[in-house]
Amino acid sequence: MKKQIVMMIALSMLLFVPSAMAYEAGDMELTLGGSGSSDESLDGTVFNIEAGLGYFLTPGIEAIVRQGISYADVSGGSDAWNGSTRGALVYNFDMGWWYPYLGANIGYLYGDTVREQFIAGPEGGVKFFVNDTTFVLAGLEYQVLSKSAKDIDDNFDDGRFVYTVGIGFKF
Repeated sequence: MKKQIVMMIALSMLLFVPSAMAYEAGDMELTLGGSGSSDESLDGTVFNIEAGLGYFLTPGIEAIVRQGISYADVSGGSDAWNGSTRGALVYNFDMGWWYPYLGANIGYLYGDTVREQFIAGPEGGVKFFVNDTTFVLAGLEYQVLSKSAKDIDDNFDDGRFVYTVGIGFKF
């Protein structure tokens, strides 16, 4: 019985929404994510970082600028850098501690090992607040790659998925 009461209290705490956590027009957020790998002798290193700066136009609508950078130290070869710069407009659904979001992004992909081109597509994800200003996030973008806007319809099936896991700060 005690175990059930503790579980009910814990679940009710997840549904409790502090008023300071809700977004307001003019709020900003910074998001950071990254990944990397190396072989056993620390050669062949690859790392990716992603940063985003968002501005809330309304309590739900957010405009975001994102920068992604990847680096590869190819064993026996030359280093390679790639990047993407994107703008996004997303809607954040206020569900207490959880903020699922849906939107669209557009930008440019460039670097040593990719064909430089425009990218655009839908995105979605979720933010989970661990306190009033800090959250963890998981997001997914589908990017349609295209040299020009007229080719987007033809290239939709040949897009790529971009996954993001990171931390964010509301200020």
